[in-house]
Amino acid sequence: MKTIKGPAIFLAQFVGDNAPFNNLENLCKWVADLGFVGIQIPTWDSRLIDLEKAGNSKTYCDELRGVAESAGLVITELSTHLQGQLIAVHPAYENLFDGFAPKEVQGKPELRKAWAEGQLKLAAKASMNLGLKVHATFSGALLWHTVYPWPQRPAGLVEDGFKELARRWIPLLDYFDKHDVDLCYEIHPGEDLHDGVTFERFWEATKKHNRCKILFDPSHFLLQQLDYLQYIDYYHSFIKMFHVKDAEFNPTGKSGIYGGYQSWVDRPGRFRSLGDGQINFKAIFSKLAQYDFDGWAVMEWECCLKDSEQGAREGATFIKNHIINVAGKAFDDFANVGTNSELNKKILGI
Repeated sequence: MKTIKGPAIFLAQFVGDNAPFNNLENLCKWVADLGFVGIQIPTWDSRLIDLEKAGNSKTYCDELRGVAESAGLVITELSTHLQGQLIAVHPAYENLFDGFAPKEVQGKPELRKAWAEGQLKLAAKASMNLGLKVHATFSGALLWHTVYPWPQRPAGLVEDGFKELARRWIPLLDYFDKHDVDLCYEIHPGEDLHDGVTFERFWEATKKHNRCKILFDPSHFLLQQLDYLQYIDYYHSFIKMFHVKDAEFNPTGKSGIYGGYQSWVDRPGRFRSLGDGQINFKAIFSKLAQYDFDGWAVMEWECCLKDSEQGAREGATFIKNHIINVAGKAFDDFANVGTNSELNKKILGI
């Protein structure tokens, strides 16, 4: 068995204009002092990475690795969550998602999609240049507005939706394959890939593409009331990335899963700092160890109550305490009497 690597931290929620959050070097020193040993980098923030340079220059990627290594850190993965979302945007969400793209393509869906495709390709090359084998993204959504089927969905709508989503992603999956990198979709409400069934629909529509993998984040499953432990049983062979994020779900007589359009602090389902929610991380780390997951345990902080710096400080220790150093031998090896075919026959009475 293999031991999970970590603790690592996703930097997206910590970048800011003031030190130590204003550039990669300062952030690396800060997270290293907290006890993290790995960083996951969001590629849309130029304060951390120039994606075009990273995709086209191995020298620049070596410099990025050097910045991390000088602080005792490893770059674990890159992320294109925001760009990936733009591969498939339903017209109802045009105005909201335009903010994820440069001004010159805003209000121009086809140009915006082409820009996003270029970003994904740069990320594939950058991952290869950095020696990374997995990459994080979102699938986007063409069907999400129909998730609660009223009026009822016309026959064939779901099949056509996943067929179109796969058509958009297959060339990118092929491109990632060319660069020897798995494309890991974070399974997330708001995306067409938001549970096990929808992941399977997409995977089938891609003709079971060998680079189509999963970023596992149990917080999104708790808020859907999905069995996140059994999810690992079903999909462990696809899980190549892991976000360690906590959540809680406390339904009332007034509000449940859908949240009543309330803010995060008021809705029944909300994200919490590690250890403050309801996720059974002991069981999750055990399951992942059982199935030989050898990727990184990456903290993602999204708490509606606790300050981010406190969440990061506590999160490093939390992950460290949950990583299982897998056994190198069976606990009952001391009683091993050896074995051979003759002994087995005697035991069996044959």
